[in-house]
Amino acid sequence: MALCWPEISLPVTNALKSTMRTTGLLFVVGLCLLDVTSSLKICAFNIQSFGESKANNKKVMGILLKILSRCDLCLIQEVRDSKGEVIQALVKDLNRFDKYNPYSYVESERLGRKAYKEQYVYIYRSNVLKVKEHYQYPKLEGKGTNETDVFSRGPFIIHFHSPTTLVKDFVLIGQHTSPKTAMKELDELYAVFKRIYKKWKTDNVIILGDLNAGCSYITTKGWRAMRLRSDPKFHWLIGDEQDTTVREKTHCAYDRIIVHGPEVVSSVVPASAQPFNFKERFHLTEAEALEVSDHFPVEVDLKANHRYFLRHEL
Repeated sequence: MALCWPEISLPVTNALKSTMRTTGLLFVVGLCLLDVTSSLKICAFNIQSFGESKANNKKVMGILLKILSRCDLCLIQEVRDSKGEVIQALVKDLNRFDKYNPYSYVESERLGRKAYKEQYVYIYRSNVLKVKEHYQYPKLEGKGTNETDVFSRGPFIIHFHSPTTLVKDFVLIGQHTSPKTAMKELDELYAVFKRIYKKWKTDNVIILGDLNAGCSYITTKGWRAMRLRSDPKFHWLIGDEQDTTVREKTHCAYDRIIVHGPEVVSSVVPASAQPFNFKERFHLTEAEALEVSDHFPVEVDLKANHRYFLRHEL
């Protein structure tokens, strides 16, 4: 960044010159902080059957640590661990790997209609984010059609306070849809949003996860009928043309990030929403990448609150 200083024609003392130099240096440092201070990166990653076997693979875990340490906040899906040990070990390893940022996590109950169960887990940097509350979307009881008939795994929802970003509070609705019922589940997420808005009185919402929102899982008729799609207040940041799959023979935007609310929408860093191709970044073969997952993570950056950093750094 080029800096232009006005000429000063009045005579100044050596002391004043020194003060001016110090003030100028602080100003430059402040501008540098504005340029280099990291925005908040939010990710969603389906780690495909993440359980004991994958956790014991050192090569896979090394790649996972590199991926997750890029994110200030990450929704992990498809955690398959009946003992409840792999996430605890993962976060412990992550804190060893990245010594500059403390990581914490919040996990859902084990979810699923039958014997097959999964968990959602939010891993986040506790030095920049604080959990206000979290909520497991319930199965409603009663006669007639209700949410019990829709979700294979109910959304896991979390409310964060984020002092380092322009938007100070936001809600994440994490969802991993079932491919067979993806259209129904996606449409029902509109009702989930309405309930959360009523419950927590905020419309700063990010819906994210492996929504199976692409290719043959969603029909043209299904797209037209989907309330999340037809309501212009919901912004789909990962476009239909994106590819969130590892296999070269597929090209589908299964994993999505959808934002709602003027504060969140205006806080999104332009062009930051994208899949993270860890296969290319870490020079892996397709077979090596598939050992990690058959999905790429998706991510988006939220703009930093520069006043916060200037206040705390200078």
